[in-house]
Amino acid sequence: MVRVIVDGTPVEVLPGSSVLQACEAAGKEIPRFCYHERLSVAGNCRMCLVEVARAPKLVASCGFPVADGMEVFTDTEVVRRARRSVMEFLLINHPLDCPICDQGGECDLQDQAYGYGSGFSRYQEEKRAVTDKNLGPLIKTVMTRCIQCSRCVRFCTEIAGTPELGLVSRGENAEITTYVEKALSSELSGNLIDVCPVGALTAKPIAFHARSWEYKKTDSIDVMDALGTNIQIHARGGEVMRIVPRVNDAVNEEWLSDKGRFSFDGLKKKRLDQPWVRVNGDLVPVTWKDAFIALACRLKDISAERIGAIAGDLCDVESLCALKDLFTAFGSSNFDCRQDGAWYDMSSRSGYLFNSGITGIDQADALLLVGSMPRHEAPVLNARIRKRFLESGREKFPVGVVGTLTADLTYPVEMLGAGPDVLERLLDGTHSFADVLKKAQRPMIIMGHAALVRADAPKIYNLCKQLAESYGALTSEWNGLNVLHTAASRVGGLDIGFLPGAQGLSTEAMLRGGVEVLWLLGADDIPIDLIPSETFVVYQGHHGDCAASRANIIFPGAAYTEKSATYVNMAGYVQQAFRAVFAPGEAREDWRIIRAFSEVLGHTLPYDTLEQLRARMADVNPIFAIDDEDKARYLPHQSTVSTMIDESITLLDTPFQPIIQDYYLTNSISRASQTMAECSAACRLRTVE
Repeated sequence: MVRVIVDGTPVEVLPGSSVLQACEAAGKEIPRFCYHERLSVAGNCRMCLVEVARAPKLVASCGFPVADGMEVFTDTEVVRRARRSVMEFLLINHPLDCPICDQGGECDLQDQAYGYGSGFSRYQEEKRAVTDKNLGPLIKTVMTRCIQCSRCVRFCTEIAGTPELGLVSRGENAEITTYVEKALSSELSGNLIDVCPVGALTAKPIAFHARSWEYKKTDSIDVMDALGTNIQIHARGGEVMRIVPRVNDAVNEEWLSDKGRFSFDGLKKKRLDQPWVRVNGDLVPVTWKDAFIALACRLKDISAERIGAIAGDLCDVESLCALKDLFTAFGSSNFDCRQDGAWYDMSSRSGYLFNSGITGIDQADALLLVGSMPRHEAPVLNARIRKRFLESGREKFPVGVVGTLTADLTYPVEMLGAGPDVLERLLDGTHSFADVLKKAQRPMIIMGHAALVRADAPKIYNLCKQLAESYGALTSEWNGLNVLHTAASRVGGLDIGFLPGAQGLSTEAMLRGGVEVLWLLGADDIPIDLIPSETFVVYQGHHGDCAASRANIIFPGAAYTEKSATYVNMAGYVQQAFRAVFAPGEAREDWRIIRAFSEVLGHTLPYDTLEQLRARMADVNPIFAIDDEDKARYLPHQSTVSTMIDESITLLDTPFQPIIQDYYLTNSISRASQTMAECSAACRLRTVE
């Protein structure tokens, strides 16, 4: 440790730390614009000037390393005068846009100008103006406000891996641009709004809609993928106005995918706000009581084994637990949370988790992707893989891919082959990448759903597990065998046991006529055409998507922003979201709908409140009883025994096919979003070009 004295206060910091980090460790706030904790040091703005004893001049604290015994002064008259001068230079060309700027109220330049700005300007020349850039449907630009801090350039290059922004020209003509004007291609581009310290980059979909201090802020969990990104929902007057990320280093650091950030306008379109019952071929609005009675009458003379339920990808654990209890009450085990029919090793919890944890990527020294496209399936996770690559380089963190890619992963990879036969060659050591895995101390294998939705999924999983055992990815200290999920509800559904019983029917069997009454709990991504015309369909959800058009009875539910709910991310973290706004019209939380119907059916569920339901969840699986966030992740069993599978299963020679065809249109909310539709169109245009 290095001992530094900051304004008379001694602190100890790690060798190689900057003076700015030492000052913050001493509790001193240093103004800055270009410096960002997760980006490389640029030293552009000079706002962080401090005085160092025996130094000939003031130093930029963000890029000046500490030395043992160094004395730093952060608030001398010389320092204050220098910062005022820097602020004066920053403001000479800055427009007086604060009253109309969307960044107003949360602008770093505004805050620092209050502390270091002057009440007048000595600048007499004409202000310069910079042409605004078209960065696509998400980012609004007012480049005259730009102070050339280069945070956006460094984010695109380092975090997103799409170096599409840069600084051109020199002196007064310098400006940030895309070189050739085009929409940004990154799925993380919305984070540019967060890293920009001024109002040069703001959110285009919500431009001029509200001021930052008008929002009611509610903590929640993103459900657009299975990472469980921590978010904060900003609402005004019962309407979601924007969604921003929360810092959680164990999950998403401080980043958020574009779909999670901007698809919220889909919450206002195609919403179901009252019950419907199909009469003579037409859906007619009814009361809750009439809808419940209609369904109860339909179920009256049907045996339990002829009733089934399929849960969708956005469901919370509470609704899954309630629906499972209801079906169990009248004797049916026909329920499934796997819309895509994926296969999982259910012998232990480690069979379906991202076992190394999200932070485990930072410790891995080799990576094998099997049937996975992380850039589209979990963009923030993909950024973490890129971060690991940048820290170690290709030699110390080689990445091999088994399958096909539809886009650049933003880091160099070695394409090993398109089909599962590559796994056999890796296992017997005849493939060149086997030597890479053998040399690694902590190799990691990530299986995507392109490998788990196939008929030979058990065989593929067993090969991956044998690979993990052979090359040291399964030890008492390290479990590098991971499953990358794409559905926010999947791990929670598996944890709560929302799977067919011994005699139960799977999703495919229920869709092909295995049941007479089919209950779809937010299940919009199933092949609706497979459902026979005589099957009675109950749809419970929040959007009038494809499944609602096939329903005989519709129960309007609440979206993820409209309920307090529990979600489990791919790594097994149990996380809770809170209600930000109320559901529209007569829509209700899903578990309350199920509880109310159980009373009409004569199988009243034994809980009336959310707390009682969560106690029931804890009875089903103890992981839901843990409240301490540090203990919320249930460590999976470090098994070293290969899974027993049906030996008759043989590997198919077909290559792995990507399961996400359009990143921006993957669920009922994003498909209802005009913003996501524009992003999808822009993406297709880039592909054509």
